[in-house]
Amino acid sequence: MININDITCGNRRALAKAITLVESKRDEHREQAQDLLNQLLPNTGNSIRIGITGIPGVGKSTFIEAFGLHLIRQGKKVAVLAVDPSSPLRGGSILGDKTRMELLSREPNAYIRPSPSEGALGGVAQKTRETMLLCEAAGFDVILVETVGVGQSEYEVAAMVDFFLVLMLPNAGDELQGIKRGIMELADALVINKADGESINLAKQTQSHYKNALKLLSQESFWSPQVKACSAQENIGISDVWEMICQFQSEAQDNGYFEHNRAKQSREWLKKLIQEMLELKLKQHPDVKQQLPQLQQDVLDQKITPYNAAQHIIKLL
Repeated sequence: MININDITCGNRRALAKAITLVESKRDEHREQAQDLLNQLLPNTGNSIRIGITGIPGVGKSTFIEAFGLHLIRQGKKVAVLAVDPSSPLRGGSILGDKTRMELLSREPNAYIRPSPSEGALGGVAQKTRETMLLCEAAGFDVILVETVGVGQSEYEVAAMVDFFLVLMLPNAGDELQGIKRGIMELADALVINKADGESINLAKQTQSHYKNALKLLSQESFWSPQVKACSAQENIGISDVWEMICQFQSEAQDNGYFEHNRAKQSREWLKKLIQEMLELKLKQHPDVKQQLPQLQQDVLDQKITPYNAAQHIIKLL
């Protein structure tokens, strides 16, 4: 049994066990995990949640390590939830983030938790939300969610963090063509990484291109997305990125956006969970299990419309 006080006191072993419990697919573990989360809820919500995405090779892990070390020097406790891509065949994943963030993983005020994405939409692990709450209860000030970087479905990540940061490469022309409009509309900031050596001028050019591109997008929020350049490898510009996020947090809290956005996220999360639970209940219903194959065949044979077949299934519930 996991002791609540061990988690709130920052016991890493207890936190790791709690996250494992939350990630379990066994029904009894799910109930235990939700009981645990209910007790910990008063200790949550005190962090800034930052989503970090970008195409493979952009240097996400290097950036997160440099960024995390900077935050720790500022007196912060940092949790990194790194979502690893799962194999579509066997469901396994490499979970190699601790080896890629060697310096950060040694820090007592850092906690790195790799989680397999298990095919979840948006390149984010299905239990990432619950894991964030556990890390907040354990006293972490900054939660960094590193995503797989799979494209437009990154909206899943943006829907659970306070600040969404997209890392880009210094490659003005091709990269601007390749970036999805959907991600640009979600981003609170674009950060050009690897702005060092021979790439400095190209990074400045890329920065200018993105600034112009962002001006074309209509902004409904109080915040205008910013474009920064940095070198995680050379530790240049990292402090500027943190100052920008602090500015965002301060303005968001002053005008009420911060609380409003979190409330909106909680409503969306509730809606999604209801849909998932209803679908699970539907699949487990004995009459549905028995009649669904025949109804599917009838639809294929054009004996019944898909609408009437679906209506028949719903009536069985």
